[in-house]
Amino acid sequence: MIVVTTPTGSIGHQVLETLLGSDEPIRVIARDPSRLPSHTRERVEVVQGSHSDIGVVNKAFAGADAVFWLVPPNVHAENVGAAYVDFSRPACDAIKSRGVKRVVAVSALGRGTAVAGKAGHVSASLAMDDLIASTGVSYRALTMPSFMDNILRQVVPIRSQGMFFWPISGNRKLPTCATRDIAAAAAKLLLDPTWSGQDCVPILGPEDLSFNDMAQIMSQVLGKPVRFEQISFEAFRAGFIERGSSEAFAQGMVDMLEAKNEDLDTAEPRTPQSTTPTSFRQWCQDILKPAVLG
Repeated sequence: MIVVTTPTGSIGHQVLETLLGSDEPIRVIARDPSRLPSHTRERVEVVQGSHSDIGVVNKAFAGADAVFWLVPPNVHAENVGAAYVDFSRPACDAIKSRGVKRVVAVSALGRGTAVAGKAGHVSASLAMDDLIASTGVSYRALTMPSFMDNILRQVVPIRSQGMFFWPISGNRKLPTCATRDIAAAAAKLLLDPTWSGQDCVPILGPEDLSFNDMAQIMSQVLGKPVRFEQISFEAFRAGFIERGSSEAFAQGMVDMLEAKNEDLDTAEPRTPQSTTPTSFRQWCQDILKPAVLG
């Protein structure tokens, strides 16, 4: 039995789609089961509720061999650390009491770096990893840089102004990965019963790119000029507040990107194993272009 959290989320739904092609029994935890496609509801067992609820995870983890764990972003969180660690505490109790064998979770790069302790949402993710590992379960933390798919949040200015914005220098080359490659790595681990112990699995995409590099690729794929413009961290933070996020969530985003600006994501050496297949150009062709021009 494999349990999938966030089955309608950007990564979770892709994990689930891959797992549906297997013969494994699948159980999902969903706040709103009606958001699941009908073909999915026919194939899986659904436990309704939040995976932060002890009653829900106790029910969902009963008889589970493997769990896909992802903490959904809480834009109203009053404490970023609690939004990850406290959210995960009931699941950790259930992992132990229900005898779950393996957990695969979405986390972040940066462990062991000088800025790991002041990296906002990343610091919280690393603390969550430590909590899950403390249960003794066999654990794989998928550790990622920023997602290519985050660019989708800027479809409107790309379409209307030919611009996108971020508070990191346009010339700073960083790894970036596609959510579909994260989902593929997660599904492969969930379907493999042979691994044990605890480790990180870096997912770095195929290349390091700057935002200016991305702008050039986007221009070529979209057939229209696209330009990157660096904004201040203050403006970046204010944007989250204006869109209704809590002060803590917005500050956590700022702290995370300031840490990325100080080599949080570049300390992990690129290897054949950590290099995933989807290039930014391919992602733009498959995902961004339909979103902008469709």
